[in-house]
Amino acid sequence: MDTLPISPTPTDHREFVNHLDRFVRESEQIPAAWDAYSEDHTDLDGWPYDEDAYGLRKSRRDADTAEAFEAVRAGAHHLLAAAETQLTALPARTVQNRWVWQIGTLHNALERLESLHAEWLQTRDSLTANARPGTNVYEDALADYYAESWSYLDDWATHGRAILDINAAALKAPPRILSALRVPGAAAARRRAGRPG
Repeated sequence: MDTLPISPTPTDHREFVNHLDRFVRESEQIPAAWDAYSEDHTDLDGWPYDEDAYGLRKSRRDADTAEAFEAVRAGAHHLLAAAETQLTALPARTVQNRWVWQIGTLHNALERLESLHAEWLQTRDSLTANARPGTNVYEDALADYYAESWSYLDDWATHGRAILDINAAALKAPPRILSALRVPGAAAARRRAGRPG
């Protein structure tokens, strides 16, 4: 996993939010394309007409979702921490009941994704020297990693919108509340840059 800057700045925060927004939008299109394909290539009982082609297309869905999430990965912990900070300071009337549960779901999904990523790196490093990208051995191992990750990536696709909604609510908060909603670590970054906190 890539690590965050020690103290993300407000600019970092906006960039992480933009990456998440892009992922959520892309991840709405990926399952829609998959559903359309699946409907056209299965019988009335849901069995694929061509299991090999169906399996390849499903692997492509998993890979596309994983690749779309890569831009979010580096900022995922920060986004969750920021959303939790914002939730504690927002006026109760602006908070949706589901947000706390959704943030918990995202935390759990991220933990599983990190664990699966670490396992993938071990698997990749244990492959023989001739098992390079493009070889069947490498691509099969990568496809297994993507398949195991997919449901957790789908959690981020489904519930990631909560982080965006919490952030939008924080941006609409009155100025006195906004001061309590500063991005975690931003004050330290301003101090290092010689700006007032």
